[in-house]
Amino acid sequence: MKSFIASLAKRESADVLLIPLWEGESLRILEKTLGSESDLRALDATNDFKGKLGEIFFLYREKALEPRVLLLGLGKEEKASAESLRRSYAQAARAIQAKQGKTANVALPQTKNLSHEVLLTACAEGLFLTNYAFTRFKANSLKDHSSILLEKIVFLDAKPSDGTWLKKMEAIAFGVHFVRDLVNNNADDKTAPVLARLAKEFEKKHPQIQTTILDKKRLEQEKLGLLLAVNRGSSHEPCLILSSYQGSPGSKEHVVLVGKGMSYDTGGLNLKTGDGMLTMKCDMAGAATVLGAVQTAAALGLKVNVTAVAPVAENCIDAHSYKPGDVYRSYSGKTVEITNTDAEGRLILADAMSYAVKNLDPSCLIDVASLTGAIVIALGEEVAGLFSADTSLSQELMKASATTGELLWEMPVHEDYRDSMKSEIADLINSGSRDGSSIKAALFLQEFVGDVPWAHIDFAGTCYQSKPKYYHTTKATGFGVRLLVEFLEQKASQKS
Repeated sequence: MKSFIASLAKRESADVLLIPLWEGESLRILEKTLGSESDLRALDATNDFKGKLGEIFFLYREKALEPRVLLLGLGKEEKASAESLRRSYAQAARAIQAKQGKTANVALPQTKNLSHEVLLTACAEGLFLTNYAFTRFKANSLKDHSSILLEKIVFLDAKPSDGTWLKKMEAIAFGVHFVRDLVNNNADDKTAPVLARLAKEFEKKHPQIQTTILDKKRLEQEKLGLLLAVNRGSSHEPCLILSSYQGSPGSKEHVVLVGKGMSYDTGGLNLKTGDGMLTMKCDMAGAATVLGAVQTAAALGLKVNVTAVAPVAENCIDAHSYKPGDVYRSYSGKTVEITNTDAEGRLILADAMSYAVKNLDPSCLIDVASLTGAIVIALGEEVAGLFSADTSLSQELMKASATTGELLWEMPVHEDYRDSMKSEIADLINSGSRDGSSIKAALFLQEFVGDVPWAHIDFAGTCYQSKPKYYHTTKATGFGVRLLVEFLEQKASQKS
């Protein structure tokens, strides 16, 4: 898909002309655009279109540049927000798909309540993020209207300088779609060797990215004991991916993003139920997200130094599977008694974070993981949990959350729960009682970051939803890419 800018008067033909209207706004304002047409006046008189939030109404015209005019309701102007615009324009994109439209001329709303940058970003994101379909496994995808994507979007009467901004939005949407593709794909098609090859390909597209892969032999040499233990039951070898983008070589600031990469999780010997296992191909969403964020940062040329660290393994059942009750030594030297093999994500993250702290000299470290079911019970599928003892880092992430609409909620890192993670025969246990389990998981991870400013994002609910919603056209959402890229942009702007 490509986006362009044109004036209303000089626009070319398209399948659809999209015109947004606020609730209660008279349709007579469209006469200048569409001409003084009787059907327009009749529509205004009958009040069939009210401009309510997400409302869609099609007008059909003969011998016009666009045979269809899509009237898009934006709701009450005084209540407008970036998120309401994203959702409205996403609704419009779905309506255009349903009509099998491939090209659209798009008008932007007029209001003094939001800045032009916010308006353009929200409307473009609503269209770009919705313009996604995963059709790899559909035999008759051409017959599925939801699989028909927009090939060309022209924004009408936008500023000439907006062209660069739209290219940025396209690059970010590409990063989101990259993650969606990975998460939607089969578990066997995103094992550690596959993700390692994919990460190495970043170097071909972006010379400023360098990717290092620690294979099983290297993991054994470096003694990443927890990562190796989790993978023992798999026929695929594990790896640790380090994909580094140097956008500001002279700076000592180095953001490290660690993403959980369980290519599939059966629960191990503490086997999940059938229903619980059904969505476990999504358990590598954290790894996909941090890799997508670094690739996007490189595509945008951000003046930051950032490394994605992705421990990738598969938690399966085999005669060699790691066992409840046994003790394994981590890369940091701390020992962990396994009380539940289904609490495997924190184990591979612990080794990855310890390795990053010792070898990458991070100025801050953020881990992203589909870690606990408890966070879904607490916050649902639209809000991810943020855990951090660093106020400054939390505030920066919350600011990025507010800008992107990828919602975070600050959760407590309650020190009194730390005792419940102690073992009688080792330094730690990997899983405590169910109460406060998301907090206890965060406390476990905190044991492996030392003094580095650290934040943990548990997005088990937001990375893979129970059904498509808003501008997420598949269960895999790509949540976190826009958030992390915005965070990195903030870092770049602080330096400049």
